[in-house]
Amino acid sequence: MNTLTAIIHQEDDLYVAECPEVGTASQGTTIAEAISNLKEATELYLEEFPLKSFSRPILTTFEVSSRA
Repeated sequence: MNTLTAIIHQEDDLYVAECPEVGTASQGTTIAEAISNLKEATELYLEEFPLKSFSRPILTTFEVSSRA
């Protein structure tokens, strides 16, 4: 079993979940549904294209100045 990353953001009334290690994405009306759908999509993808190895993405934040 592999532990993968889910990055979630909201678009209008939906939550979009993406897995950067694999490149899969899905959506749902709740965060839990988006993650569940992402898990299903990723499992189906990995049945066809198994992971040989992967590295965790580096997640950080940065600031930008707004130009009004």
